[in-house]
Order: sequence, then C-alpha cells, then structure tokens
Amino acid sequence: MVSGWSLDGLWMVCQWSFSISLSLLLYLSLTLFPARSLTLSTFSALSLSLWFVTCCWPYCPLTNPPLSPSVTKTVCAPQCNGRCFGTSPRDCCHIECAGGCNGPQDIDCFVSDENCFCLSTLIYNKQTFQMETNPNAKYQYGSICVSHCPTHFVVDGSSCVSGCPPDKKEVERSGQRQCELCGGLCPKGRSSNQLHTPGLHSRSMAVDLLLLDYAGKRVYILSIQSWPKELSDLSVFSNLTTIQGRSLHKRFSLMVMHVPSITALGLRSLREISDGNVYLSNNANLCYHHTVNWTRLFTGHATRLNDIKDNRPLKECVEEGHVCDPLCSDSGCWGPGPEQCLSCRNHSRDSTCVAHCNFYTGQPREFAGPKGECVTCHPECQPQEGRDSCTGPGSDECVMCASLRDGPHCVPSCPSGVNGENGQFIYKYPNKDSYCEPCHVNCTQGNKCQFFYCSPQITGIALGVPAALIVCLALFVLGMLYHRGLAIHRKRAMRRYLESGESFEPLGPGEKGAKVHARILRAPELKKVKVLGSGVFGTVHKGLWIPEGDSVKIPVAIKTIQDRTGRQTFTEITDHMLSMGSLDHPYIVRLLGVCPGASLQLVTQLSSQGSLLEHIRQHKDSLDPQRLLNWCVQIAKGMYYLEEHCMVHRNLAARNVMLKSDYFVQISDFGVADLLYPDDKKYVYSDSNKTPINIKWMALESILFRRYTHQSDVWSYGVTVWEMMSFGAEPYASMQPQDVPSLLEKGERLSQPHICTIDVYMVMVKCWMIDENIRPTFKELANDFIRMARDPPRYLVIKVRKRLQYYITFLSIRPQDQWKQNIPITSKIHHHILQ
Repeated sequence: MVSGWSLDGLWMVCQWSFSISLSLLLYLSLTLFPARSLTLSTFSALSLSLWFVTCCWPYCPLTNPPLSPSVTKTVCAPQCNGRCFGTSPRDCCHIECAGGCNGPQDIDCFVSDENCFCLSTLIYNKQTFQMETNPNAKYQYGSICVSHCPTHFVVDGSSCVSGCPPDKKEVERSGQRQCELCGGLCPKGRSSNQLHTPGLHSRSMAVDLLLLDYAGKRVYILSIQSWPKELSDLSVFSNLTTIQGRSLHKRFSLMVMHVPSITALGLRSLREISDGNVYLSNNANLCYHHTVNWTRLFTGHATRLNDIKDNRPLKECVEEGHVCDPLCSDSGCWGPGPEQCLSCRNHSRDSTCVAHCNFYTGQPREFAGPKGECVTCHPECQPQEGRDSCTGPGSDECVMCASLRDGPHCVPSCPSGVNGENGQFIYKYPNKDSYCEPCHVNCTQGNKCQFFYCSPQITGIALGVPAALIVCLALFVLGMLYHRGLAIHRKRAMRRYLESGESFEPLGPGEKGAKVHARILRAPELKKVKVLGSGVFGTVHKGLWIPEGDSVKIPVAIKTIQDRTGRQTFTEITDHMLSMGSLDHPYIVRLLGVCPGASLQLVTQLSSQGSLLEHIRQHKDSLDPQRLLNWCVQIAKGMYYLEEHCMVHRNLAARNVMLKSDYFVQISDFGVADLLYPDDKKYVYSDSNKTPINIKWMALESILFRRYTHQSDVWSYGVTVWEMMSFGAEPYASMQPQDVPSLLEKGERLSQPHICTIDVYMVMVKCWMIDENIRPTFKELANDFIRMARDPPRYLVIKVRKRLQYYITFLSIRPQDQWKQNIPITSKIHHHILQ
C-alpha cells in the first residue's frame, strides 16, 4: 500500500491503464492475427484480461489479501508526514512505519512483521555459550527488512550496503558477500603488472612483476634487472610470500641480476617458490643468499637447478659480519636482524624471532603456536604466575578468567538482554564464584532482569538486610522506650523525694511548696565516681545517690569536708546543716542530703556543665551582653534569697557559681564556712603566712577583722561580676595575696573591664566601698542589672565580629543620645567614658 492514494485516484489510474492496454492490444491483433480471424468477443476478452492484470490485480482482495484491507484516505494531516490511515491528525502512522499502515501502533505497519525492527543477525546459543549467526536474520534494506540482500549489495552488520567502508574488506561467507574488518591495512587490488612504490620511479629500475592477489602476497614471476642505488635490499617486497612461477623466463621465476647496490634480498616473507628456478648473478655486494636453504622453498617433485653465481664471496660476507642473527635457525636468512630469518631457532612474534615468549611473565601473556610462534592469550584470560595462562587463542582456552566465566568462555560481563533462540532474550547474573548463571524465569518478565534479584544468596541478603534493619529499628525503639521509662521513673522518684523532704531536683521557679529539709544520708547510699575539683573547704566528686530501699540511681555532686582537728567535728547534725537543707530557690544549688561522719559529705544536685568560670573562659568568643547581664541578675537574686534567710556565703566567686544551662546559673558552696568551729576557720588560710586563700574576693573588713556579713558578700559579688566582664580573668593577677590588703587601704580597686560602660563599672565600684553601710544591697543590685538587661548593648560592648548586630541596634535605637554618636568602636567608647 502507498499512503496518500484515494479510491478515486486509483480509478483514474485504472482508466489510464485501460486506454494503454486497449491500444496495445489493437496493435498486437493487427500484426499477429489476420483480420478475419479476430472476433469482437476475443478482442474484448483480451482487453479486459490485460486491464485486470495491470490495474486491478494488485488491489484485488482475492489475489493479494495483505494490501486489500485499506487504502489510506485522500490527504494526510500535516502532522503525519505523509503517512496516515485517515484524514484526522490522530490517524498518523507510527514513526517507524515507512510504507503506510492500518493503525497507529508500530505493529500496524505494512512493511514488517517484526514491529518494524529487523531480526538480529546474531543469537546466543545456550549449548555453546556463544553468539552465533541467526538463520532467521533479516537485513535492513532501505526502510524494509529482507531475508537476503540484492545481488549487487553486500552485508555490513545487519544492513545491505552497496560497498564496504574504508576499514573493511569484502569476503564471501556461506555463499553471501559480507564486509569484515581488515587485520591491518585494507588490501587494494591491482590489475596491471607494474609495481607502484612510493619514492621509486620506473625509470630507475626494471622489474617484471605479475600480481595474482589483492594483497600483493603472490606473484607469477619476479624479475629484477636494475634497482635504485639508494635501496640496499628488496624490502619493498617484504609481504611477498609465494612465487607461483606460472609464467617463467627461461625456466626461472626469481631473477636478480646486475644489481650492485643490494647487499641482501630482504624477502622476509617469502616461503614458497611453486615452479621455476632461482637466478642470482652479477650482484657484487649481495650476501646472505649463501645461508638460504632453497630446497625448503621449492614445492613439487621436479628437480630444481638454481643458477647462483658471480655474487659476493661467502668469505668476505662473513669477515664483514654479514651473517644471520643467532636467533635464526639453520634454514638461513634473507638479511641482517631477527626479522629476516626463514625460520626461528626458538620462537617468533609478529614474524620476528625472539628468545622466548611471555609464557610465565610479561605482558601480554602468550602461548606457543604450532610453528613455535608466540600467540597472545585472549584479553579475558587472567595472567598466572609460574604457569601458563592459556592453551589457545580463544576465550574458552584460558586457565583462569580475569572477570567472569560463561560456560567454558571468559567474558567481561554476563549476557544481559541478548537475542536467544525463538526470539527470547537471555539474561544472566554472576554468582559468588564469578560464573554466569541464568536468571530465574520470573526475572525476565518485561525483558528486564537485575542480577541481585536472581541469585539465591543475593536474594537472601536482599531479604535479610531489610529484616535486619527492621529488627534494629525495633530494638532501637524498645531501647528508647526503656530509657524513657527509666527517666520517667527516676523523675517520679525524685519528685517523690522532693515532696517528702528527700528530693533531688527543686520545684520549678513558679511553684510554691511546703518547706523541705535535707535528708540524713548513710555512707552506703553514696558512691563516688570521679573527682570534679577541689575548693577552699574540700573536694567535690561526681557520684551516685542510691536511696535506701529504692533502685533508682540519682547523679549527684558530693562535697567532702575533712575534719582536720581529729575531734569528730561532723559526727552530729547541727541546726545550721538543717537550715542549709531548707533553702529552696531557682538560683541556688539544692542541698539534697547530709552524710555525717569522720568527714562531712554534702550531697547536692549535679551541674553537668560545670562552673561559670570555666564556661566563660572556654566560650569567651561567643558570649553576648544579654547573657552576661542575665547572669548578674540571677546571682543577685540568689544572694538576696540567702540574705532573706540569714545565710552568709563568705566564699562567693565565679568558680562557686554553677551553670545549669546556657542561660541559667545557680550559687553553690553557701554556708559551708559556718560549718567549721570558730577555732577551725584557720584552715581557710594558707600555712605559710596565714593569708586567706580567697583574699582577692574578700571585703576589707573580712580581711582585717574577720567580720563576715551580707555586705561583705556584696564586695565578693562585685569581684564576681568583674570576673564575668573580664571573661574569667583572675583579680589582681600580678599581685601576691598578702599585698592585696595594703592596696585596698590605699583606695585602689580593680580596673574597668574593656567591655563595660561607666554605668556597669560604677555598680562594681559601689560594691567595693570602704564603708559597708553605703554599699548597695542585693535587692538594689538585682534591680540595677534588670534595668541594664533591658538594653544590653547600651551597657556592654563586646568586640566580637559575630556580635555586629548589637552595634547596629545600639546605634539605631537611640540615635538622639549625643554621647553615642561618637562611639564607632569599643576602644572609643571606653575613651569617651573615661573623659
């Protein structure tokens, strides 16, 4: 069928053909039949028969059914590119249909019974494990598939072409001409008897040469009577293997005469002289011909009489070193070098004699051919050490495979989707031993197969991995639930202890409960884990509190105060101990219990983040003004709570402030100094000069008169604030402790930290007033820092690149303040305030 034809158009063609057939029939009737013998009925019958054959028969439903069902409509839509089965744009043929269709799918094309794709020329043989020629193959000839190419075409792969590409040659296989890749340079046929050699001119030599084949390997006769002086041998005929001698010159088929320039024949490939003799004469410098065993070259039973004379004497050739290479056998040679040997003593590689092949070492590995030649093993053979890697050139002759093995053959990959018998596709996968195994039949549904779905071992792994993941996930969830249950149980236990006076954590900041007291603990309930640090009054351990009769393990901090007098000072519980346990505030460390004995053990809640001093020193580059001022407020509120409960701290410093979270601090070590008897307080002084160890934080009246009040704690609070604003620097770092009292009596104080404005520094200075009565109270200090915390950049300027937004806020919120307009950086702020 031809798309685009209509029934009306076909009728017009039939009318035209009928006119032509009628005229033709009239002419034949007048010339072949007598006028009287041709009747009207006979003439009409012949006319109708001829018209039917030429016009109607191709479209007759009875004679040609495949073309009868549909002749496409008159005009195809523009989208159909001239191939359609209707006038609508939806009636276009499939893009692969080249000759029309009767439907939109590729199976509706007229020109192919294989969905418009020609059958492959190669199929996979399951018995031989090789790709073999498909007997049912079809070749692409234009837009159709044919079983055989036309006689004037050749087969190139799966297509019919008029000629082979430049890198292929034409050969005949099984009665069909095909294109095959050339082993090297493709041969070019010659029809004349004249040799065309680059760099040589016909007037400089006289050569009689009759070529027989395309590659120039066989000639009828080779006769050389003159030769260019610049050539010392006949190496231009290095590919010549046979002189057939079909045309002789005086019984000679090889003649070289009167050529003084050549020193060797150089016919390295010549292995046969079928007929005729050899004539070598008057070549004054010719050597090596004495070594040639001419008898090996002659074939047939006739007796050969060579005529070799008047060439260079053998003795002179030997004296000048014109002898065969040691690798040549006794058959002789055509010239110097191992490539000119007639045969090799050991082995040969690419027509050159070698001492040995790469049997056990070297690359590529080789084996010995039938004539001793070194033949390269197949690329898929695995090189072996100390033994042969292969026994032949094929992939089925490898000792071991480099990649995979499919049957006896070594292959780079297993067959995947290759054509097999009966139109089936072959899919294989590599097993654990690197053998290609057929995929399960279910894996080939839809012509797709993944190897890890096919192997039983891999299938087990594929099923086991998700199962293992599910089990691990279930164990993880169960573990999380278990730990969550323990945490809930521990929290409930701690809340129970809190309500009964045996708590671990305090109530929330907004909660109000009954007054609680610390528990009296026994030593077996406490377990020390590791040392956290040492202070003025003792050593602090991280430990566990296991309440008697309960299994919960509560992490705690255990502070041990030694009885240095040996008078069993801590064997009895005092009112001061119980009052310490009754304190409950968000900004003080909760005292959980007291364990009396030879040494007093105070059990408090554990602060996992350590002291405020350590945190400030480690994170000084990431602190912001808001956080520092918030901490000042919290410490002031905690100290105000102690003041309300008549508890003097005596040892307030940044090292005794614990960090519960990044924004939440608690005061520790309060009231510990009061646990010592008055005559035991000497142990807070150094042994050498009786100087208090924490003298740099003590008020002047505490140093001189050992008087400790809430106002002396205010002095220590000022030093603690200075530590925070100095990022953990030590007060009076350059001075000895014994020199501090005289410095304070002179009116000297700690210098202003560089991040503080004069407002913050003046609050510190008020805390260090000589007259304790004019020092601010903790309530006033809390109010002052609450006011500052509402506008942090106004009072603290931290020179950190990460805090640039504070400068922007600082300069944009209150631009009307005259003193701020002269403060672009921290150093100028400090300079402006000092003035």
